[in-house]
Amino acid sequence: MRTLDLVPLFRGSVGFDRIPSLFDSIQSSGKHESFPPYNIELVEEDKYVISMAVAGFKTDEIDVTSEQNNLVITGTHKNKTEKSYLYQGIAERNFVRRFEIADFVKITSANLQDGILTITLLRELPEAMKSRKIEVQSGKLIANN
Repeated sequence: MRTLDLVPLFRGSVGFDRIPSLFDSIQSSGKHESFPPYNIELVEEDKYVISMAVAGFKTDEIDVTSEQNNLVITGTHKNKTEKSYLYQGIAERNFVRRFEIADFVKITSANLQDGILTITLLRELPEAMKSRKIEVQSGKLIANN
């Protein structure tokens, strides 16, 4: 019996709470980029952290851009010198990584430390969309005339 693997649906999206929203955002490119590796962590109910391994990149070589419902992270080596390697296990290629983020999710910070880029996102619903409790009162019904 085959099992259905939904992990690819969650790789490139942050802040979605409903599966139907994820199905709408799937891009069938036929291949899945694996560089640079990253984690998406749910820290609190409405707080997310994306951690991305970007060893060899400096802060001025990484761009983090928020445009509409997309988070775009670009890494471009500025002064790349040709070296003669006996073995090269650390990738030094440029990259572009895109994440689709849900409505009302904003990027609050981006930090590069020890080769790990950490991006913090926070979902802030407008007051009009938050649930509110209506107090039920007892007594006479007042009719508006």
